[in-house]
Amino acid sequence: MSPLPEVLGLLAQAPDVTHGVTSVFHRIGPAIEATRLALEYADGSKAPVVWNDPASIGAALPVAPGQWPVISASGVVATVVVHREQPFGPSERQHLAAIADTFAIALARDAQLEDLQRELTARAQEVAHQRAFMECVVDSLPDGLHVVDRDYRIHAWNHKRETGLQGVARTDAIGRTIFEVLHRQPAALLKREFDEVFASGRLQQFQMESSAFGEARTYRISKIPMRMGGGPVTHVITIGEDITDWKAALDRTAQSEKLAALGQLAAGVMHEINNPLATIAACAESMTMQHELGPPATPPTELLRIIDLEVQRCKKIVNGLLDFARPKPVHREVFDLDEVVQQSLFLLQHHPRFKRVKLVMELEGSGLVTVHGDADQLVQVLIALAMNALDATPEGGRVVIRTSAARADDGRPLAQLEVEDEGPGISRALQAKVFEPFFTTKPPGQGTGLGLAICYGIVNDHGGQLELVSPEGTGAVFRVSLPAGAAR
Repeated sequence: MSPLPEVLGLLAQAPDVTHGVTSVFHRIGPAIEATRLALEYADGSKAPVVWNDPASIGAALPVAPGQWPVISASGVVATVVVHREQPFGPSERQHLAAIADTFAIALARDAQLEDLQRELTARAQEVAHQRAFMECVVDSLPDGLHVVDRDYRIHAWNHKRETGLQGVARTDAIGRTIFEVLHRQPAALLKREFDEVFASGRLQQFQMESSAFGEARTYRISKIPMRMGGGPVTHVITIGEDITDWKAALDRTAQSEKLAALGQLAAGVMHEINNPLATIAACAESMTMQHELGPPATPPTELLRIIDLEVQRCKKIVNGLLDFARPKPVHREVFDLDEVVQQSLFLLQHHPRFKRVKLVMELEGSGLVTVHGDADQLVQVLIALAMNALDATPEGGRVVIRTSAARADDGRPLAQLEVEDEGPGISRALQAKVFEPFFTTKPPGQGTGLGLAICYGIVNDHGGQLELVSPEGTGAVFRVSLPAGAAR
């Protein structure tokens, strides 16, 4: 009979228990002069492994076969059945029992492998399902999305990026560099944008205009840093969102709010214009009287000069309001924040409340507080904040308009504008709501609730932040922080 190590070797070399048991039976069967050898499973879940079965050719088997149980941790799992003519000796029984024990080890090994295989298959199916699910989520986004690595190679390209006149098939994009795929865009500009995100690890957002589809469309481009394993930035996710309709709606709402503010300013303008009109009327009356009474005491040219000056003054006031009221295309350039304050002050000085409070300006004055943006939009922001401050400040109080240069937490230079009032302040419970559309603390009919929401949108569109600082009962400070310096 084959020694036990040889039996173990045959089982170890076989791909599974069935092949291993068959090899062992082929080796020991002739040695023990067996008529039939079989491994029969206790639960009948598998077909028995049989060697040299006489029943298959119609021959008879010995009546009393030898049986050796195959025992595992869960009990008897199978039985080794041996048929032969002569009885078994003690050493043969002992040897066959040892072989049955090796079969138990092999069966346990195969059971563990089957469990592991099932677990791996289930895990692979789960991962495949999650991957397909995430791909479906990304492909369902209405915005274009792609992901590049530090070598600028594309790793993800969603369905939205495949559509449209400039769409590129995913198979043509994955694995190629972003410069090869987006070849219409300047490679140096693309590289600089990605390098900035890789180096800083900060989200970058900006807007761009495109006429690729005929009409001009506005897109918000977001470049999002991605880290694999929590280390440095390994990929950059780029999302392109068509905000043309949203921007048009915001512009319409902003224009409506601007006209509402214009209505309040117009009341002050009418009072302001009454003064030069009174002067013009006095000059005209004087000229008439002089004409009726004889030679004029004052030369007509002097009276005409006064009339002309007052007319120009009225014209300047009215033109300032008209310039503020007219909708203008977005035009971004670098300008001094102090100039925005001066332009806004010219409009604010006609407001009736302006006469009853003390307006204090604390301007940087160095010419270094520069912003890249739309000056007209920021004039609207300052006027809205200042008018709110004038409404909140009691008669004889102060409203402070302040500009300064500052630094963000990450060291970036900022231009800051603050409007501070001496009103009752805003309670902590309401501070989280002040920038929500249609929320107002003013009495019914005295506020639309859109002013601060529009200010927030304009400041955010410039890449800045609008914050409220208001310890309850001690007034409020609205702080606008904008990126300083040159254009993107």
